[in-house]
Order: sequence, then C-alpha cells, then structure tokens
Amino acid sequence: MQEPTTISHSAPPAVQKAKRTFLQDLVGLATAFGLTAAAGPAAAVSLPGTTQPPRRPGMEGKRFGMLVDIRKCIGCQACTVSCSVENQPPIGQFRTTVLQYEIDKPDGSMPAMVSLPRLCNHCEEPPCVPVCPVQATFQRTDGIVLVDNERCVGCGYCVQACPYDARFINHETQTADKCTFCEHRLEVGLLPACVESCVGGARVIGDLNDPGSEINRRMAAHEEGVKVLKPGMKTEPRVFYIGLPDEFVNGVSGQASVRLVSDH
Repeated sequence: MQEPTTISHSAPPAVQKAKRTFLQDLVGLATAFGLTAAAGPAAAVSLPGTTQPPRRPGMEGKRFGMLVDIRKCIGCQACTVSCSVENQPPIGQFRTTVLQYEIDKPDGSMPAMVSLPRLCNHCEEPPCVPVCPVQATFQRTDGIVLVDNERCVGCGYCVQACPYDARFINHETQTADKCTFCEHRLEVGLLPACVESCVGGARVIGDLNDPGSEINRRMAAHEEGVKVLKPGMKTEPRVFYIGLPDEFVNGVSGQASVRLVSDH
C-alpha cells in the first residue's frame, strides 16, 4: 500500500500546451524527412476537424470509456495488482494505481483522505499521438490509444506530452508503456483486469456510443457530478470520475507513484 501524499498543483495549462506545441513541431520536422505511418492508407481512418493522425482499425462502431466512482474506491490496490499480473510491467512500474491523497482543510481540522485511481485517459484528442516521431503511439477507431513496441524508439516524447503523467518508459523493453484498457480482453468479451478485480465496483468500462450501456446509464444518473481531470487541456479525456473533489480537477500531477507534494 502506498503512503498518503498531499495533492499539488501541476504546471499551468499554458506551460503544458507550450510543451505539447514544441513536441508537435519536432514531429512535423521529422515527418518532413519521410517518416510514415505503420498502417497503410487503406487501414487508416481520418477524422474531420482534428489535427490527429489517421486512426487505425478497432472494434467497429464502439467508443470505449471508463467511469470511476471515487465514493466506492477503498484504496485496496486490487486494480494495481491485477493489472500488473495481467500485463506484466516491470517491478516498480504500474499502468494503473490508486494514489492516496490528503487535502488540508482551511479550518485546521483533520485532512480529508482521498483515494484517486489513475490511468491513461484514452483521450479523444490524445496529445501523445501526434508527437511520436515514428508513429508508434496510435489511436484506434474505438478510441483506445496503444503503443506499437516494434516501432517505438523510447524517445520519451509521448511521456512528456501526456498531461496526465500516465506514461512511462518500460525499464525492460525501453519503449513507452501505459494502460491499454486491456484491449486484448475487451476484444474477446472480457472486462479489463482492473475492472474485474475492483472489490467495491468503483470502475465501469463500456461503449460510450451505446445509449443503453452501463457507463452511460451511470453517468446520466449523476450528470452534474461527472468530472474529468484537467479539462482545460482540451484533450477530451474518456476516463470520467464521480465524487472527484474540485481540488483534484486541475490540481493533480505526477506519474502513478508516491511523491511528496504540497499547496493544498
């Protein structure tokens, strides 16, 4: 179990956007020298009104998202353990975890303790995708963002571009790594490991294109209480939270590991 930490402010949105723009400029330069996508034109799908590269084939007609109900999360780390067992990241590195935070109260009373599950947000406009100089990071038509480890050169551009600090360089493969929504399980009708193992039922995954899906029903029932992390970054994350304190919306920083921070 991780030690409690205190929530901190991340870099201002303007600074993060400037960093993303710089990385995108580098990618544009690399593209000018002839780097091409791994998937052929016939396999890619371009979306109008976006600066994202063409998407690659996914589960037709679906758009996956995850809903996390913080009120039900007990911080047991079952999701962290099951993800590690399923996906085998190196020891000490995690695709998802639950950070324990303290929020100091202005009246000096006992700090509020919050368990916050963290993972890749599989954004509608993922900033990690266009910055990859070899197009190893890509998004599928069903919204899932993946890494082609055969192409990845471990440059870390995508790690720097992610405003949610959800990526890392795998110590063993020396390539980018992150949550994949366990797409290999979804494709055979199974739930992601973290969803299946959540003892409190805090995590729900589903098809956002299906009005009758459980994730859409739950979000409709708590419409005013559904929030995302860092909405000002305009990435349109597809990991939603119920019960997320306002302090966390724009104030969460850091990769999924323990850190000492302040300011709240």
